[in-house]
Amino acid sequence: MNKFETFAALHVPGDPLVLFNVWDAGSAKAAERAGARAVASGSASVADALGFADGEDVPLDLALENAARIVGAVTLPVTIDFESGYSADAEAAAANVTRLAATGAIGCNFEDQRIGGQGIYAAAEQAARIAAVRAAVGPDFFINARTDLFLQAAPDTHDDAMVDAAIERAHTYAEAGASGFFVPLLADLRLLGRVCKASPLPVNFMAFPGAPSAADVAATGVARISHGPFPYKLAIKAFEDAARAAFAG
Repeated sequence: MNKFETFAALHVPGDPLVLFNVWDAGSAKAAERAGARAVASGSASVADALGFADGEDVPLDLALENAARIVGAVTLPVTIDFESGYSADAEAAAANVTRLAATGAIGCNFEDQRIGGQGIYAAAEQAARIAAVRAAVGPDFFINARTDLFLQAAPDTHDDAMVDAAIERAHTYAEAGASGFFVPLLADLRLLGRVCKASPLPVNFMAFPGAPSAADVAATGVARISHGPFPYKLAIKAFEDAARAAFAG
């Protein structure tokens, strides 16, 4: 199998691919040494490490250069958190993802949040954006369609109606050519199980401090568990703690 096929095959409901998100070539190498089966970046981590804010504040050329360095540092399949494609325009976003694919990345996250705007794209509008990306990058590139329905709502408001809306998006995004469906911050196991059961795409859960265990998440039918910005936060805290001890000593 090539890297595209290998990566797609790692998405097994109930036996999820675990991605401990990286931010540069060095952290990618560390993930590979630790036993990663694939490498994924996190946009917030990349941005902070480079001195920018999250939300496509990193200049596009620098984001692509960083992606290429990550790809070149490891032998594993690499997927990049590419936020909203660096453009609200479908064709421009597709052209940007084509540039990302040229780095050797085998996939990306592609979110329905309106970067620099309010709320999220209507499902049909985001589907058109996904379809444009699919047409530009071909059939193998793994488009992990992220919905921010749950991310933009307080956890205590997550309910069945919101899950119904997410499931509708999963089907719409699948028809447009998406490869996976990412529901960050949906942590209610019953609701997560509903999404997994109804989604035509493998479902991606984001682990975070206080979230259910990986075993409990896997039992809902999740096929992928990523860790977002939290590995970077752990690394930076360890560095800062060590630095404080050195300065104090």
